[in-house]
This record gives sequence, C-alpha cells and structure tokens, in this order.
Amino acid sequence: MEALVQHEAELSHEEIRRYSRHLIMPEVGIEGQRKLKAASILLIGTGGLGSPTALYLAAAGIGKIGLVDYDTVDESNLQRQVIHGQSTLGISKLDSAEKRMKDLNPFLEIEKHNVPLTSENALELFAPYDIIIDGTDNFPTRYLVNDACVKLGKPNVYGSIFRFEGQLSVFHAKEGPCYRCMFPEPPPPGLVPSCAEGGVLGILPGTIGTMQATEAIKLILGIGDPMIGRMLLYDALEMSFTTIKVRKNPECAVCGVPKEAVELIDYEQFCGVPAHDHSEFQNAGENGHGDMLSIDVKTLKSRIDAHDDVVVLDVRDPHEWEIAAIDGTLRIPKGDIQTAKNAVLAGRKLREETVLADIPEDKELLVHCRSGKRSADVIDMLTEIGYDRSQMQNVAGGILAWARDIDPTLPTY
Repeated sequence: MEALVQHEAELSHEEIRRYSRHLIMPEVGIEGQRKLKAASILLIGTGGLGSPTALYLAAAGIGKIGLVDYDTVDESNLQRQVIHGQSTLGISKLDSAEKRMKDLNPFLEIEKHNVPLTSENALELFAPYDIIIDGTDNFPTRYLVNDACVKLGKPNVYGSIFRFEGQLSVFHAKEGPCYRCMFPEPPPPGLVPSCAEGGVLGILPGTIGTMQATEAIKLILGIGDPMIGRMLLYDALEMSFTTIKVRKNPECAVCGVPKEAVELIDYEQFCGVPAHDHSEFQNAGENGHGDMLSIDVKTLKSRIDAHDDVVVLDVRDPHEWEIAAIDGTLRIPKGDIQTAKNAVLAGRKLREETVLADIPEDKELLVHCRSGKRSADVIDMLTEIGYDRSQMQNVAGGILAWARDIDPTLPTY
C-alpha cells in the first residue's frame, strides 16, 4: 500500500538522536521518520485503548496527536489506563495524558478536544487529521467514527476489548470494507455488556492498543500489510490470534453510496444505548426504559427499615456479590433471568421451571445492579413475560449509590 503521508518534516539533531533506532531500519529510515513527524492522528478516547496507543505514538514521533475525551481520571481507571497515574486523579484525562506524553516526547504537538464526540462535531474534529484511531467502548460512537471516516475518506484504526478478548482491524473505505460492512446493525440493547458491567483484564488494552499504534504507523509509512479487509481476534486466556476476512459489501448503507450521500445520524437512537456517561438519552421504544419507575437508595433504605412487603432483587453476577451486597436481597444474575425469559418465550419451559419461580408477581420488585443499567434491562425482560411493569422499580445508581449514600463501609468497584 502506498504511504498515507507523502510530505515530510525536517528533523532536528536532537530528534535524530531520539529516533536513531528507527533511522537505522531501512523500512523507516530518515525519510520515514520525517513522514511520521509530518503525520497527524486523532485518538478518540484516552482510556484503556487510548493509553498505550497514545504513549507509543508519542514515543514513535508522530508530529501532531489530537485527543478527544471529556472525562476526569478516576481511581478505577488505573487498573488499565496506564497513561494516567495517582498524581493525576481527579483532573482532566486530556491534561493527564498530555503531561505524560510531553514527558515522554517534548517534540510533540498535542491538540486537546475536551468534548463528547457527536454527529454535530465529528466532521470538523476529524478533518485536519490523516488517521482516526477508535479507542472507544460503545456502539454509538463506533458507528459514528466509522460513518464520519467514510464520508471524509479517512482510515479508521479500530480496536475493541472485553474481559479477555480483543479485536483489531483497519476500516478504510477507499481500500476495503468499513465497519458497517461487517456490522450493518448494532446488537439489541442490553445484549452486549459494557466493560464497566463485564470487566476487562487490565493488560488486554495494552495488547490491542499497541497493535492499533502499529497499524497507524504502517499506514503512514506504507509498509507491511495493514489490517484492511481483515479482523484480528485475540483471546488472552488461550493466547491465540485468529484472523478472519472482512469483505466489502457493495450494498453497504454507508460505504456503498457516494460519500456526499453519507449522513451522520442520531447514533444513540440507532443503537438504543447511550454513547457516554453524561448522555441524557433514554430509549423510549417498544422495550425501552422511558416509562420505567425508579427509586433512589435513600427511599430504598427507608422501605427496607420499615419492613415493607417488597422484594429487593440483585441481578449482578455472583462474584460481584462477594465484593459488596445489601443484606437480605434476592440474588439472581441477569444472565440467568435472560436465559429463563428466552426459554419461556420459546415455549421450552414453564415459568415455574426456571429461576423466575423465585421472583414473585404479587409483590413489588425493587431491582438493582451495580449502577442501574442491568437492572433496567431485567425490568424490561420481566415485562416481556407478563410481570406488571407498574409493580417494578429500578434502583437508581445501584450498589454504587448505596455505598456512597447509605453504607460508606462498602467498597466500590
């Protein structure tokens, strides 16, 4: 593949010393290093994937790196987001990342975009950069990044992580398929848990993120075989790498039409889930949460203390109960409820033959999880199989809110 960046930037004597291990490689050399300095990359997210990607791109000598993030550094980030540290807790992730990147390489130009990525600002943000790297963790933003890259003709270096598994590809509509060729429609809301719900091995984003940085450098230099038209599947438990082909779909709704016809839509509505933590999106569709009743933890505590005739249902996984739990709750994981619901709807089992037998219909259900997402999904599931929606309430904030406002002795996770 031809080098993505054709122009070059001059290197100082200090930079030549710094990048000497690149310069003695014939595949890079002085010409290649000048291309790296002339290149510009926009990194969406400075979290798990963004941390190693930003660090290695900074060290490699990319001339301009843009960072898009709006969050602050939290203690729970440090298990995997290695660009941040104890000294930057509570400050902007952009400022934290810039500090570390500048310490690693003072010759960088860093542009900080302290905003959520949206359909309204994506094209303006992407336009000045040669490559876009997707370090996000949600479907609305992945589809937005893809569609904006197709419209602007830019390569999208894609990475995804969950628990022990990762994915890597390069979606570049000029040369091959786009993300929508492989995933034309998002999964149903609630089917795929987020990393906050399902967890992620702290080392995993380092593996995938460094490979994203590798793909970006290959594109800039025009060396090797980029992951265009292929997807790498990584399993850390088996230490296995599997590569599958991704074919361009001539009928693709995005890369199968002229670029001018590509429109950036409401991706939260398209995917049925919020794109970021501060989103006000509520899916008010057929099985949405728009009409769902909720209860705060202080009211929940008063009802428990008053011995009201209610059932508090904890739908987290068993290993989460070991971390923190409310005494006296009925504990049935969301996955078990989903399996039971599917069996009942398919006619394979009666309700009383499943875990649903333990969830009464004649009492008020107060459902909670870690933060409120899975419990809302469970209320939707129970509604589907005939439970009275007006008799169920979602505990806002879940066990995290309980630990914060009711029992500070409980750990948070």
